[in-house]
Amino acid sequence: MSIASKTKHGPLQGIRIVDLTAVIMGPYAMQVMADFGAEVIKIESPEGDIMRHVGKNGDRAMGPIHLTLNRGKRHVALDLKKPEARDVLAKIIGSADAFVHAMRPKAIERLGLDYASVKKIKGDIVYCGAYGYTADGPYGDEPAYDDLIQELCGIADIASQLAGEPRFFPTVIADKVCGLTLAYALLAALLHKQRTGEGQQIEVPMFETMVQFLMVEHLGDCTFGRNEEIGYARVLSQLRKPHRTTDGYVCALPYNDKNWRDFFRIVDRADLAADPRFSSQSARSKNYEVLYSLLGEILATQPTGYWLEKLRPASIPVAPVLGLKALLDDPHLNAVNLFQTVRHPSEGQITAIRSPIAFSATPAGMGKPAGVIGADTLDVLQGFGYSSSDIDALVAKGAVMVE
Repeated sequence: MSIASKTKHGPLQGIRIVDLTAVIMGPYAMQVMADFGAEVIKIESPEGDIMRHVGKNGDRAMGPIHLTLNRGKRHVALDLKKPEARDVLAKIIGSADAFVHAMRPKAIERLGLDYASVKKIKGDIVYCGAYGYTADGPYGDEPAYDDLIQELCGIADIASQLAGEPRFFPTVIADKVCGLTLAYALLAALLHKQRTGEGQQIEVPMFETMVQFLMVEHLGDCTFGRNEEIGYARVLSQLRKPHRTTDGYVCALPYNDKNWRDFFRIVDRADLAADPRFSSQSARSKNYEVLYSLLGEILATQPTGYWLEKLRPASIPVAPVLGLKALLDDPHLNAVNLFQTVRHPSEGQITAIRSPIAFSATPAGMGKPAGVIGADTLDVLQGFGYSSSDIDALVAKGAVMVE
């Protein structure tokens, strides 16, 4: 009743994951798992994951975010409102190592796919729910999206200290951080299962995950008491930014004591090297505004190329400001083949981004390009013993969609 895995790469070969996630957080985590060799069976409604419909070719449900996040997966379209579709899903779960969803706790329970129900299907399942808030907390069944979580966890408020009003970070940082958190939590549980044979339930709440992520540095002196100062002064400085040069901008970051001594030597400022305000990390941490103001004044006296030439040989971190389009032509990224051109069966040539992780024995791979809605429904159902007439009956009832 199992499907032979077609995956031929990565350290997770032989692992099967049922993926009931959508948008970005879950699909990003499952892309990591697929790149690492797991067989990921992505379950979608007949309408498809909403991110299929964003951007160019979104009218064909083949938008760029879908193509980036859902490669290497098997696409099965089921209408889980229909009991026949839930029966199909139960068969797939029965062969899986893990089940991952991103629905609110009450919604997944209404579908009969809560942990207790899924465990009855597969007793050693690793079951992971990734949603907005810890289920048994006051916000437990509230909806959550990246913008809401950025607002709640403090990111938008921190931005107001720099922009003068609350702002969202210009990327879906909550979705992606929580997606990576989901991936490592799932890997840990799969390792435990491999060692002991025991499955378990995992909960990855976005709100708590992002608060923990943000507070790594910003808990600050509140570590020692609630009445102390909160925040990491260096990254909250208005002057922590790329600095203007005579012909553009540069990011120059003397960081440790040696970097600053070398920088002051290069710019012939022995007076600053001797200044006790800048002589140690502890002293600098109390004088970031003054220090970064001086740094900006000095960098403004020369062109960007001058600073790259002078600071790099001294191992002082320095880089030009690159736009997103420029990354496509970056010599380092091209030398390591991060961006790869692949041929998609329906979309033609597309640019794909390989996994940046290198394994010497079990290299990651991209697998096949992301498919259309229901691209693998027929293949998967046949692998579980469904006959052509069985599948035709399911299609006629609207329980499954076959491409």
